[in-house]
Amino acid sequence: MKAAKAFFSNAVKQQGKPPETITLDGYAASHRAVREMKADGLLPEATKVRSSKYLNNVIEQDHRHIKSRINVMHGFKSFRNAAVTLAGIELMHRIRKGQFNLAKPGLKDTAAPAVWNAVLPTR
Repeated sequence: MKAAKAFFSNAVKQQGKPPETITLDGYAASHRAVREMKADGLLPEATKVRSSKYLNNVIEQDHRHIKSRINVMHGFKSFRNAAVTLAGIELMHRIRKGQFNLAKPGLKDTAAPAVWNAVLPTR
């Protein structure tokens, strides 16, 4: 539970303001840490706490494609390199899933590298 409190304290400090809603998985220590932080005044009483029993599994499944690609890339020299690489992988995943309207820029039925080169400068 100490680790959960430390995590939430760091998250609040980094964001600069307390969250309006916190969604937790079934881990009891997290729920207890949030209750205690509310009681201590570190989190506002108005902060809503939601629970999703399988939240961790949903997140893990969503990032499965990233994990498979970076597994062979362990050993990034800096956090910035890792962040840039992951952003590129996620962008490519969105392009493949069709989350961009590729008809508008005239890229429908275009190979992935051409789409990549067209979309990347707009980010």
